[in-house]
Amino acid sequence: MNRKYYFLSIAGLAFILQSCKTTNSYNFYLDQKLPETIPELFAPSIVNTDSIEINSVFNSSFTELFFTRIIDGSFIIHHSELIDGNWTVPQPIQMYSDQDANSVAIDPSITQDGNTMYFLGISPEERLKNSKPNIYKSQKIGGKWQLASKVEYPISTEEYAESYPVVVADGSLYFTSDRPDSFGKRDIYRAQYLGDGKFDTPINIGSEVNSEKSERSTYVSPDESFLITANTYTDEKGFAVSFKENNKWQTPIYFDLGEPLVKDWIYFCPYMSPDGKYFFFSKRHSNPPDSGWKGVTKGEVYWVNADVIFNLKRK
Repeated sequence: MNRKYYFLSIAGLAFILQSCKTTNSYNFYLDQKLPETIPELFAPSIVNTDSIEINSVFNSSFTELFFTRIIDGSFIIHHSELIDGNWTVPQPIQMYSDQDANSVAIDPSITQDGNTMYFLGISPEERLKNSKPNIYKSQKIGGKWQLASKVEYPISTEEYAESYPVVVADGSLYFTSDRPDSFGKRDIYRAQYLGDGKFDTPINIGSEVNSEKSERSTYVSPDESFLITANTYTDEKGFAVSFKENNKWQTPIYFDLGEPLVKDWIYFCPYMSPDGKYFFFSKRHSNPPDSGWKGVTKGEVYWVNADVIFNLKRK
């Protein structure tokens, strides 16, 4: 074999092997063993620790992971990056100028280009006033996430609560709110993205999904073909999935997570991995059970094979 082509072949093989090393499914998920049909704790000692952790999400290219950890009463978004084939140790992202005061940054959702993050936010000043949550955003500039700013009206308001933002492929936002045209305590809305950071008037997505009960904790796929929300449609707790047919959301269908739900734990923060293979969710425990976040004692992130969700559509 010609020496030139021999060395080119060796170089090509090395490149292929390196590519396999950095793009295999395990490495996408922090080198964790992939779950099957029973939920598993996600990334023990990395994401899940003795602290309270919730709502893990990835960017679309699987090069950055985000989750929220509660530290000294503050809800702080952390992230880990895939650099040269290795995931960095999760670090907090500073979203507010006063990083020492109590604040809330939770439920991140990342645009398809990976450069804008939307999240539920309560700044230190707002938390002192016991203000309702709003939608904030942070931009990634020069590889670094910047201090966040509130997304302007008609997304964020002073008189209503806005939470659980989900950004889809065209930049539009889904979120929940207790606005006057809601069917119940809190409904899911969609706001069309107009460009230049602006949004059209949010529209209630309809009574097929929204009801007199409080819809919350929602995930919407980037192509808007399905959404997953907390199950308020049957007696079971957990989650339900709605598929869009003829541009209309269908009544959500409850699905089994693969194990019995644990009594007195709240299941929330549904999320689908960018490759559509794994369903992530969080659960928390409070003592006493009805004390909410004030009494939270544990928060954990789980993942499970997502086939059961899509099998519902095939039936």
